[in-house]
Amino acid sequence: MGYCVGLANVWRFPYLCYRNGGGVFLIPYFIMLFVTGVPLFLMELSLGQYGAAGPITVWKCCPLLKGIGIGMLCVSTLVCLYYNVIIAWTFYYLGSSFQSPLPWSCDAPANVGLCGNGTARNSSTGEGLSPTEKFWNERVLGVAYSEGLHDPGPVRWPLALCLLAAWIIIFLCILKGIRSSGKVVYVTATFPYLVLIVLIIRGATLEGSLQGIAFYLTPDWSRLANAQVWNDAASQVFYSLGIGVGGLLSMASYNKFDNNVIRDTLIITGGNCCTSFFAGFAIFSILGHMAWKKGVPVGEVADSGPGLAFVAYPEALALLPGSAFWSILFFLMLFMLGIDTLFGNMEGITAAVLDEFPHLRTNTLHKSLFLGALCFSFYLMGLLLVTNGGIYWFTLIDSFSTSFGLIIITLFMCIGISFFYGVNQFCQDIIDMVCPCPAWCLKVLVYFKACWVFFTPFLLLVS
Repeated sequence: MGYCVGLANVWRFPYLCYRNGGGVFLIPYFIMLFVTGVPLFLMELSLGQYGAAGPITVWKCCPLLKGIGIGMLCVSTLVCLYYNVIIAWTFYYLGSSFQSPLPWSCDAPANVGLCGNGTARNSSTGEGLSPTEKFWNERVLGVAYSEGLHDPGPVRWPLALCLLAAWIIIFLCILKGIRSSGKVVYVTATFPYLVLIVLIIRGATLEGSLQGIAFYLTPDWSRLANAQVWNDAASQVFYSLGIGVGGLLSMASYNKFDNNVIRDTLIITGGNCCTSFFAGFAIFSILGHMAWKKGVPVGEVADSGPGLAFVAYPEALALLPGSAFWSILFFLMLFMLGIDTLFGNMEGITAAVLDEFPHLRTNTLHKSLFLGALCFSFYLMGLLLVTNGGIYWFTLIDSFSTSFGLIIITLFMCIGISFFYGVNQFCQDIIDMVCPCPAWCLKVLVYFKACWVFFTPFLLLVS
């Protein structure tokens, strides 16, 4: 159930949708979801459940494909490296939320001059900045003090401490083990919907919100010819569903052998898709209001960088009655979602290593030392991403390393299972697990089989 609402749904989906022109992104997103996301989710879920092993050892069924597991490990390492930075940002906002008034609201003394006409002027670019944008760019990132990728500048120690706290929490989670997190997921998977509903209701009552919703739902058909839109749609599907990083496969290995993977796939992917679409309304209603205040089109209202959600969501929170209370709840929610997401990715890495070195599982001290060294190494590498120019490195990894890597890995996984292991044998493995297999499962399996052999590899190749 935790996969239905993840950090990628609340943070990454609106950012990619905005970057690619609003409504047009929904078309390739839904196509990629049904033709690549759902079939690959079932493939990885079934592979992990049937093999009952991590992303490297599970390929004992076809040793020729073991490199896919190693590739998953590499991509998962990059994802963990920069995804915990998002949790650090969230932690920073959570701590700032205990101030009253909120430091990014118009009620804060430092913002009185900025809110007279709704915007401030950036002296270097002439671009209008709202208090939320100014807080994000100057107080959180410090990007205003960096000239680009070549100029990272000093480490921002408040963010570095937040990053350290996030890695300590992740270390304690993976040390305790996956089986202890089941009950926590019931809270972390349902609480976000309540907060999103509140933000959507508040956003809908703001002036100009319909302008933002229209931008969100109205497609610009000319953009469909842009390959980047399809690539972003594919990467968002993989991120939100956890495909290709090994975490899904590792967690599926804990399932009972006779668990109905087809039913789980349809429920989780459907809920995940609806959550992404639902979260978009919260963001774009606020962007519409920001565009109305600035007197510009929605497409020009904010920077389309990965921090878009950290501008739009705080903007909405500052407009709520009792804004500090709702801000604490929201960023606590975002923090829990981030921990859930990163825990899954880290589980893929640790399961792969522990499967290859089984003595670490039985020796508690050695396992603790290994996990501690792993988390501390990630923390040291992540310090680059919390410098003044860290957002440039963050965007570089997000756009050009992990996204392309996920597409390559899932393409080879699909081809390997379909043509080397054998798609008929794989379908039979699924039927053996879902025994007795209901008639509807057999019919749905025919669709998945066609996707694995023809449609999914084709779409992955062209994206």
